[in-house]
Amino acid sequence: MQGTDTHTGIKKYISLTRPHTLTAGFVPVLVGTASVLLFSSIRWDMFFAMLIATLLIQSATNMFNEYFDYKKGLDSRESVGIAGAIVRNGMSPRAVLNIAVIFYIFAALIGIYITVNSSLWVLVAGIISMAVGYLYTGGPFPISWTPFGEIFAGFFMGTVIIMITFYIHTGTLHYFPLLMSVPVAITIGLLNMANNIRDRKKDKESGRKTFVILVGKPIAVITTAALLLFSYIFIGWIAFFKPYGSIFMILTFLSLPIFIRTVKLMWKGSTPQELIPAMASMGKLNTMFGLLLTIGLLLYGITGI
Repeated sequence: MQGTDTHTGIKKYISLTRPHTLTAGFVPVLVGTASVLLFSSIRWDMFFAMLIATLLIQSATNMFNEYFDYKKGLDSRESVGIAGAIVRNGMSPRAVLNIAVIFYIFAALIGIYITVNSSLWVLVAGIISMAVGYLYTGGPFPISWTPFGEIFAGFFMGTVIIMITFYIHTGTLHYFPLLMSVPVAITIGLLNMANNIRDRKKDKESGRKTFVILVGKPIAVITTAALLLFSYIFIGWIAFFKPYGSIFMILTFLSLPIFIRTVKLMWKGSTPQELIPAMASMGKLNTMFGLLLTIGLLLYGITGI
């Protein structure tokens, strides 16, 4: 997890993407693709195109965040959880913004390829998602300054990406990937929540009105624990009581120890430095939950059990 280290050379460009957050980019594509096996075969060109485009958009969103937070005077050399490209690594704000735009251009080109091989609606959904990525920290009313940041992050990076991924393989929509997107959207939204818990003091000073600031840290942590618990119950309900359920879905329960550790770290930590492990643990939970769900769906698709 990034603290206040200084990076040079290729490392400063890698850190600019905020690698610990990229789990929110690849997990939905994996889950969406694995959901396809029950209905159709996987189109591997679509899989790789969607994966690359999503990672580009997620990385660019992080860079917009870096740029606009610097412009608003929110970042300093002591800030934790940021790439530090501008305040520590010596990159110019314009360079960070230019790289973000280049990433968006490449994502758009890949999106056009996907659209040509699927539907115009995919392009529309992609444009909206890219706009949200920019407006999360850019524009006159940044989403990240409101209580709805977690909802936007979870819905667009989780639900929308999973549904687009499913559609470009099958040419149809179905409630099954929508159900699979619920816990993924929650864990992605809570990755954002962990970030806001860590940054709550700085965010409050800047005038932000995030959910964490409005309700306070204790309620935010309790909300995190409740939503994560709901995610496991939800998967268990689908596995045993719904059509298209599979015993393999409960592989996600193997991530329960990480869930418990994450909540404990969030509850105990107070300062940004103390909450860095909690943020890292939340990223690990999102990754492991998503990978285990993907494996469960793949086994379900292969065996039919």
